Amino acid sequence: MKVVVVDGGGLMGVETALWVRDHGHEVALVQAPGGAHAPSCDEIAEALRGSSVVVDLAHQPSADIGTLSEDHGLVVDEAALVDSWAVSTGALLRAGAAAGVRHYVCLSVVGVDRVGSEGAFRALRTREAVVRRSGIPYSILRATQTFDAAEDIATAATEDWIVWVPPAEVRPVSLTDVATLLAHTAVTRPVNGVREIAGPEQFRLDAFVRTALMTEAEYRQVRTDALSPFYGARLRPFDLLPGPDAFIARTTYRDWFAGRPAPDTTS
Repeated sequence: MKVVVVDGGGLMGVETALWVRDHGHEVALVQAPGGAHAPSCDEIAEALRGSSVVVDLAHQPSADIGTLSEDHGLVVDEAALVDSWAVSTGALLRAGAAAGVRHYVCLSVVGVDRVGSEGAFRALRTREAVVRRSGIPYSILRATQTFDAAEDIATAATEDWIVWVPPAEVRPVSLTDVATLLAHTAVTRPVNGVREIAGPEQFRLDAFVRTALMTEAEYRQVRTDALSPFYGARLRPFDLLPGPDAFIARTTYRDWFAGRPAPDTTS
């Protein structure tokens, strides 16, 4: 079986592809449509030729979804973001249908069903709806924030040298654990619904980000404000927590943090 992993060039795509290969299947890794160096429609169609499964990892919340302002942090054009993600997802789905894809796996974010009317979450909810309406059997995997994402969250939330985040609870998860479950989902039957994955520990968002920024070179302070947006969305305290049926990964933040590469302080 051939599986095509569509990613924006991050580690998630590489690791997912490797785990699919470990399951004994052919895999191809291609860049998501819509990027600066994105493949053409013909190139995407060629990449999907003969594939049975598409794993769509594109369009995740990050500091790149809007404009970074020194005074206001991340400023998101919601309408443009919703339209862009819906159009590119729809194009990939149509290409998949033309290629005979029988399973479309979509990575999304825990909390979309609760937060979905603002910012990146509005775009994610629309994207999920496009997948559901496509007619292709699908599996949507919603993940909590990955351990690696803490610094990006801080970048998006920095205003006038202070990192402002809402006092929301999170259960961050290892990128490798998410990639492993994505690969397993890709090579099994579509669920035609939603699964969730979360890490084994619960933190408040400010504590999670503060720990990630504990380096000698870091000058920013992390503070909480209930009105501070999270990638353009206003959060309630428990909006980012998974439901009771979520798959709980094993890797702890302490174990991951201890094993991450030391920051480069030579430049």
